[in-house]
Order: sequence, then C-alpha cells, then structure tokens
Amino acid sequence: MAIKNTVTTLFEMKERGEKISQLTCYDYTTACLIEKAGINTVLVGDSLGMTMQGYDTTLPVTMEEMIVYGRSVVRGCPSAFVIMDMPFMSYQCSVDEAVRNAGRLIKETNANAVKLEGGATVVEQIRAISGAGIPVCAHIGMTPQSVNAFGGFKVQGKGEENARKVFEDAIAVCEAGAFMCVLECIPPKLASLISSKVNMITIGIGASSNCDGQVLVYQDMLGMSQKIAPKFAKVFANVGDIMVQAFKDYDEEVKNMTYPAECHTYVKSDCDDEFLAKLVNESK
Repeated sequence: MAIKNTVTTLFEMKERGEKISQLTCYDYTTACLIEKAGINTVLVGDSLGMTMQGYDTTLPVTMEEMIVYGRSVVRGCPSAFVIMDMPFMSYQCSVDEAVRNAGRLIKETNANAVKLEGGATVVEQIRAISGAGIPVCAHIGMTPQSVNAFGGFKVQGKGEENARKVFEDAIAVCEAGAFMCVLECIPPKLASLISSKVNMITIGIGASSNCDGQVLVYQDMLGMSQKIAPKFAKVFANVGDIMVQAFKDYDEEVKNMTYPAECHTYVKSDCDDEFLAKLVNESK
C-alpha cells in the first residue's frame, strides 16, 4: 500500500521542490482509479454542481450533497489526501457556523481537510477552523462562489491594484493558518511571487507551473466535458469520445440483437424444456 499523503508529507514535497498533483473527484469508482495512479491530493469540489448536477455555477450545492459525494471519494482514497470544499453559505454567515460545518465535513466523510474561498474576508473562519484541529486549504484569485460579484469567470490579479489585493489575500490566509492555497486564474509572475513568499503550499489552476502543485477538474482533463473547457484545462486523453463511441456500439448491438451473445448468458440451467413447458401450462 502506498504511503498516506499528509500535511507533513506534502510540506516535505514543497521543501524538496517536488510538485504536488491534485485532481477533483466526486465518486468511488473514479476515486479508486485516481488512487491507483498515485495522485497526491484529491479535491471533492463544489464544482460537482456543474460537472455532476448540470448547474451553470457551484452556488446551488448543499452541505448534505457534499457529504454524500465526499464519503464516497474517501472510501476509494486510502493514501491520497482528501480535501472537502465548503459550499456556498456554509461558512460566510458566522465563524461558529463555519467551524460546525467544517467539523461535519470531516466527521461525516472522514476526509483530511476542508477548503473555503476568499482572502482577507474569511481569515477569522480560517483561524477558528484551524484552531479546531482541521487543516484548511484557502482559495484566492478567481473564486467561483463569487462569480456574480466578478461578473463571470474572469482572470484576477491583473494590474497593480488587483495584484496587490491577491498578494495581500495570500499573506492573510497564510497568517490565519491555512496550510494550502489554491491560486486560480492569476498571472504567472504573481503566482510565483506568492509561492515563494508564503509558508503554505500553493496549488495552481490557470496560474502557471510556478505553484507548488496543480489541480484540474478530472472531467476536463479527460475530455468529458460537454461545455467549452477553460484555457488552462489540457486534455490528457479523449475519454469522452471513447465513451460516446462505446455507448453507440452498445445501442447498435442491442438493436440488431448481437448483444447479448451466447457467451454473455447463463446457458446451463437446472430447468429442462419439459419443466418450462409445465410452468406455462400451470399459468393458464
């Protein structure tokens, strides 16, 4: 069995200059495959609202849904470090509610950490959750839960004023106790500066290879998304095309009766033709 990824082992990777891999995941079957591939960290993202439920944003996702998806992923990831997204409005209302909901995510899924979006505005929540013994991953730059405030999914940190805000957010969440931070859709030089100046692990998504690691939505990197993928989402295998062709082949074989063939059926039976005929007669 592979060695369990922990906060300690991940920091050791950062110190050695080794890059950290992270993928989203939402189900047990995929989790087992990701685990087998040796991915270091798995994010049960509220992106499931878009990838698994068909919403246009992550905003409708609930705590109960996160827990159902999360516990399934954890069962398939004995060595990967599993992080649970805190869904929209599960931590913004009060510090106490943030701690309670973070505790639920850990207690009811057996995951290893929680993630919440925002910089300086959520430092009290980060401090309190960390103080309760729960590792916290922050998320700054393009934060999907703020899509309405941003006016869409847009690059952040462009221009001196905006770059300063993102940098100050990074410092703030680090000082509050976040051990990791997702940097989403920010310029490469800014990502490099943050990664070199903060004592936390940086995970980039649309933030260049200057971060300590990378995360992608697994449906994007497998070419499974039916929507236009973001610029940063490299397709590593066109699994979506393979699946569509397999579904078409299945549909064709069912309709022309080539599936199931004899090799797919249980041809040996304890019931002979005479007995089956008797059953028909008894049913009349």
